[in-house]
Amino acid sequence: MGDFQNFEQDFYQSGYYMDGQQEDVYSYDPAYVNPDCNEFDNSAHLPDEYTTSASYTGQVYQPVAPPEQTEYIDSYEEEPPLLEELGINFDHIWQKTLTVLNPLKPADGSIMNETDLTGPVLFCIALGATLLMAGKAHFGYVYGISALGCVGMYMLLNLMSGYSISCGCVASVLGYCLLPMVGLSTFAVLYSLQGLLGTLLALFVIGWCSLSASKIFSSTLDMSGQQLLVAYPCALLYGVFALLTVF
Repeated sequence: MGDFQNFEQDFYQSGYYMDGQQEDVYSYDPAYVNPDCNEFDNSAHLPDEYTTSASYTGQVYQPVAPPEQTEYIDSYEEEPPLLEELGINFDHIWQKTLTVLNPLKPADGSIMNETDLTGPVLFCIALGATLLMAGKAHFGYVYGISALGCVGMYMLLNLMSGYSISCGCVASVLGYCLLPMVGLSTFAVLYSLQGLLGTLLALFVIGWCSLSASKIFSSTLDMSGQQLLVAYPCALLYGVFALLTVF
């Protein structure tokens, strides 16, 4: 206990006082200038856009895209839809279907002169499916006869007409005109066509399909005086499909 009291007395008698410390504090004179410091003008080395102060006009900054990027955006917005690039146009499909369903309606040659195989493929599948529902698995016959008929009509039309036509356009027209035959095959699922009524219906559908196909070919290739000549091979082709449907 005595040692602690001696330590406390030695601590407070160390000679450290706050009043003595205040005597060594230096004051700051704002007017003091160091003579060794040379005057240096920083504004002489800065551009004018940093030295001059611009007034605020109250407008919000709107970034502008580079010209190359603007042209790319405009070209991207002007691109056609994906289905149209793939050759699938539902408006043209509907117009071609109406043209086939109404043989007396004049055909639009600009729409028919297209390689549109979406409708023909669907109609071929529908014909094979309805034949299968009637107990006739004739998918191979449908595809084979369609291919041979398209090649034969392609060669015949290029010989008869002064205009050239592609094989895809021929397949498109013949495939769309197969739609009445799909209706006959659907009727065959419910009723047997092996009789007088079936024969009359088959002849009516063959004439319907061949008349629609010859009308489209004659309007597309400017063969108005040769429609009956084009209708004859078309009737032979659709007659084979009618035989598959009836028998």
